[in-house]
Amino acid sequence: MTDCIFCRIARREIPAEVVEETPSVLAFKDVHPQAPVHVLVIPKKHIPRLMDLSEEDSALLADVHRVVQEAARRMGLTDDGFRLVVNNGPFAGQAVDHLHYHVLGGRKLGWPPG
Repeated sequence: MTDCIFCRIARREIPAEVVEETPSVLAFKDVHPQAPVHVLVIPKKHIPRLMDLSEEDSALLADVHRVVQEAARRMGLTDDGFRLVVNNGPFAGQAVDHLHYHVLGGRKLGWPPG
């Protein structure tokens, strides 16, 4: 998908403050943070939703989680913890149809979230 905002960020057509990157995954700071630390982790491959992952994406999904770990380390979230969120579909609050993980931390987060 050529005009997906996250695909455009991954292709460096739109600037972002990159936290971590591998050949298949990009982590960058959210421009509208919902916590003191708010990093988005995306596969560079366009996958609209979590439910669109296939068996062939298993290595990509493992890489996503490695990048989540490294982003949390770089942002100083490993001692106090962080929340990892994936919104899947409009009722869950997914605003961009490109699979993305929110890494949230830097303060005590409440529960339930919504």
